[in-house]
Amino acid sequence: MNARIICSAVVVLAAMAARTVAADTPDPEQWLAEAEAAYEKVTSYTAVFHKQQRVHGKLQPMETIFLKYRKPSSLYMKWIKAPYKGSELLYVPGWNENQVRAHRGGLLRFVTRNLDPGDPALMADNLRPVTSTGIGYLLETVAANIRKAIKVGELTFSRHGAEAVYGRPTQVFEVVFPKENVKDYDGFRFVINQDVESKILLRIRIYGHDGQLVEHYGYENLDLDASLSDADFHPKNPAYHF
Repeated sequence: MNARIICSAVVVLAAMAARTVAADTPDPEQWLAEAEAAYEKVTSYTAVFHKQQRVHGKLQPMETIFLKYRKPSSLYMKWIKAPYKGSELLYVPGWNENQVRAHRGGLLRFVTRNLDPGDPALMADNLRPVTSTGIGYLLETVAANIRKAIKVGELTFSRHGAEAVYGRPTQVFEVVFPKENVKDYDGFRFVINQDVESKILLRIRIYGHDGQLVEHYGYENLDLDASLSDADFHPKNPAYHF
């Protein structure tokens, strides 16, 4: 009798463990579909954008930027902390010959330049062009990598519980790609924080196969209800210094 009870208990515990594993292994396609549906509803937003990249093997300092974004890809950025405090950048598709208008902070704030988004002056300390900024591009990058891995059966996708990020409740997800094929992806391991309420991807950290942080992007004080007008993306805006 005791043996039967023990066997039954083992079966129940095994079933519970299986359900726990299943709960922590979500369907990546369903997860992406929900995240994409959430972003589809967004038309414009503001945020404090945190950005850090490892360029030529050196981890660059964290950049803190006030960001305005309006679909499809209008972008205003103002660096609000060192090392680039006071710098501004404006990009509006179809305007300024599709060039970025930008200036540095400090003594160089009076020198405004018009540059192609891929210009070496802009790319010197960056892995991606400035036009690859925003929660939408973040989602596109994650989706492209995940779907590529699904197609060839290489994806490891798991949930790792709750974490507060920028004062917001988030769920943590981890994506891992095979080390032998890591060159086919943007990194070896993604750690993603998804906002529980909005389903927007709030932060991503990308690590190389050696465990080093390669890219870190986060969106603090994300306001998805921001009402932005043409004036927010005009160089003559009196709050700007172009």
